Amino acid sequence: MGILTEDMKRIVRQQKLGFIATVCPDGTPNLSPKGTTTVWDDDHLVFADIRSPQSVQNIERNPSVEINVVDPLMRKGYRFKGQGIVHRSGDIFQRGCQMYRESGLTHEIQGVVLIRVERALPVFSPAYDRGDTEEQVKDRWRRYWQKLWGGAEE
Repeated sequence: MGILTEDMKRIVRQQKLGFIATVCPDGTPNLSPKGTTTVWDDDHLVFADIRSPQSVQNIERNPSVEINVVDPLMRKGYRFKGQGIVHRSGDIFQRGCQMYRESGLTHEIQGVVLIRVERALPVFSPAYDRGDTEEQVKDRWRRYWQKLWGGAEE
């Protein structure tokens, strides 16, 4: 059994958008959204390098990575810490490209970044600390997004 639980995999696969933190050469953080974030296997997450020059350069210099994936309505998700490796050729690159093509991605992939997850922790809104249920939190945020985007409230 790997480090990634079924719920972690579900959230990552559902949301697809991961916020990837890497370390810049000067030691400062670099945070970049990656819409191709997904599960590779029980111990690895992956994202495609479509237009990620800074993130990829940072990982090649310092493989330390943190990924946050959160459901924006439920305000729950996970943070994953680990080590990343950039693959621009070979079996992992080919397998990743095939996986993304099968999922409908049409962008040119420069590389596949495989992250070995070493630590995974839950992330959740303080609303749960005061006793709100998932349905209450989702309803609150659904109304917010509907108002923001001009949708009719139910």
